[in-house]
Amino acid sequence: MSKKHWVMDYETLYDCFTGVFENYKTTETKIFVISRLRNDQTEFISFLEDNITNKEWHISYNGLAFDAQVTHYILDNVSKWKDEEGLGLDGHLVANIIYKYAQRCIQKSNNKEFSDYPQWKMRIGQIDLFKMHHWDNPAKRSSLKWIQYSMDWQNILDMPIHHETEIRTQKDLDTILKYCINDVKSTKEIYNRSRSQVALRKELTGTYNINMFSASEPRISKEIFGYYLSRNLNIPKRDLKQMRTYRDTIKIKDIILPYISFSSQEFKVLFDRFASLEVNAGSLKGSFKYNINYKGVNTHFGLGGVHGAIKKGVYEPDDDMIIMSSDVTSFYPNLAIKNKWSPGHFPKEEFCNQYEWFFEERKKIPKSNPMNYVYKIILNSTFGLSNDENSFFYDPELCMRITINGQLSLMMLYEQIMERIPGAVALLQNTDGVETIIPKAFYDEYMLICKEWEEKTNLNLEHDEYQKMVIGDVNNYIGINKWVDVDISTWRKLKTDNPHYLFKVENDKFSFAPVKLKGRFDFHNLQLHKNKSKLVIPKAIYHYFVHDTLPEDYIDTNKNILDYCIGGKSKGDWQQVARQIKNGIFDEEKLQKINRYFISKSGVKILKVNKKDNREIQLEAGKWLQTIFNDMQLEPKWDNYDIDKKYYLEAIEQEINNIIDVAPNQLTLF
Repeated sequence: MSKKHWVMDYETLYDCFTGVFENYKTTETKIFVISRLRNDQTEFISFLEDNITNKEWHISYNGLAFDAQVTHYILDNVSKWKDEEGLGLDGHLVANIIYKYAQRCIQKSNNKEFSDYPQWKMRIGQIDLFKMHHWDNPAKRSSLKWIQYSMDWQNILDMPIHHETEIRTQKDLDTILKYCINDVKSTKEIYNRSRSQVALRKELTGTYNINMFSASEPRISKEIFGYYLSRNLNIPKRDLKQMRTYRDTIKIKDIILPYISFSSQEFKVLFDRFASLEVNAGSLKGSFKYNINYKGVNTHFGLGGVHGAIKKGVYEPDDDMIIMSSDVTSFYPNLAIKNKWSPGHFPKEEFCNQYEWFFEERKKIPKSNPMNYVYKIILNSTFGLSNDENSFFYDPELCMRITINGQLSLMMLYEQIMERIPGAVALLQNTDGVETIIPKAFYDEYMLICKEWEEKTNLNLEHDEYQKMVIGDVNNYIGINKWVDVDISTWRKLKTDNPHYLFKVENDKFSFAPVKLKGRFDFHNLQLHKNKSKLVIPKAIYHYFVHDTLPEDYIDTNKNILDYCIGGKSKGDWQQVARQIKNGIFDEEKLQKINRYFISKSGVKILKVNKKDNREIQLEAGKWLQTIFNDMQLEPKWDNYDIDKKYYLEAIEQEINNIIDVAPNQLTLF
């Protein structure tokens, strides 16, 4: 890419249009305004035309559905914006024309209608970070403001002026520009954090001659798999993308693998329940739920997967026991590959051969090579796309073959471990693996069971050992791996690069132990769409269970105000407000849709108020007060924040006590 690509954002108000562009590598900035106060229309059009001539790209947040639509509408229509004498219209009239089109774009997007300008028609190249990170997906949907909060942006600034307002003062225009500039700079920060992903998409675009600069991971999977299928099956890509297999009902007994069998009564009943099922292929989600109690552990089953866990607690085996963890290698993809399963509309041999090729190629490529990651995306996404009607992989029966046989196959392994190893204690069972405490004397028997299972299923297991597990439930736990001896240079590198490994030196032996953090106990490298609120809590829990540090001692050492911050959202008809008493008078201030705050000894009460029926919900129920921290101003002294430690300590101790069943106010080191 050349040096002149632009991170950009537009603001379209009733009679005011602003466009801010910042060079993606430097601080060079271009600001354009079209309004009654200032009219940069000529300079703006010249800039856009230079973008086209010089092949300069625009980098945006949700640009494909909005900003790029506005850009190309302006380019197509600017010649029409003249008065009766052929002179250019006044700025506020042009801004109003743009505003009306922008509102149309928003309406189309809300209605899930096709945009006027598909990407292939755009004359200016686009990188849409919103699309690239798949933040348009319902499960990950995130506004730019939420991402600003997640990446600890200095100023989570919401537009303070309604889009229908007429802009007649320089002060209002400056406010709009400040907001727009803040959005551009935060978008640039997202881009900088995404450079490796952009570089990967640039390489894929060149390799396959398909524009994937804004492609999400599922789209990358579809595009590359589709590229090979189209070539191998001699089906034009346009025709391939229309292919689907629709089904009315799926008889589960017809798709269960012949090797599935059980010896215990509990699992025999489970098998019969699955075999008797006939499910509606059009509404699979939530249509089947069943649980069994086996060896004192409740395990839950559905159409999508299995999960079970022993009661919450800390599990640390004595010298005669070990915690074994066994996961199936690339479980769901390999179930399809080894059993020659494919969507009903594709020839099995060609589909499975291509699917297996991705798996085998990935094994040859070092993890440091981006193509290793690409093949991982393809292998993992294809299964999920089999239940997506918008995908040419769609065949709900394939999805059921994988998820149901996956559950039953894994339970065969779980049952054999528990039946054949005296004293075995089941800890966790989830989608692709099991964790079990076994006597050390039965390690060889455990590995024999696993080998027999591998031979029967034609799948492979990967094994590990934990020295300790802290379990909240199947989705929330801390696992400390066994100690691994390494040479001193490896030890030093690991200690530099992996802050959440444990390290020790004994008798000139250098050892490390990775720590796995799962669910609400995870605070390391969280994805930006995730809620990172109150990171001090999982951090304190980690230090308590891993480093034997009491919560109050950890709280006293953590002086990072962002670890105490919380993100509050409101949607639809809900409005956030801040309430307090000032000089004996009840005061209320309307807030933004997304707010960053922390719990303090003085401050306000933040509530969500329903605009229609005036219902109220406190963001923090009870006596707790909040300090709004949208504009991050760091204090020179920690005490100036006036943090209410009691709030955080109560939350930390409640979580710990919930795991180890200690009475309130009785927390000690175990």
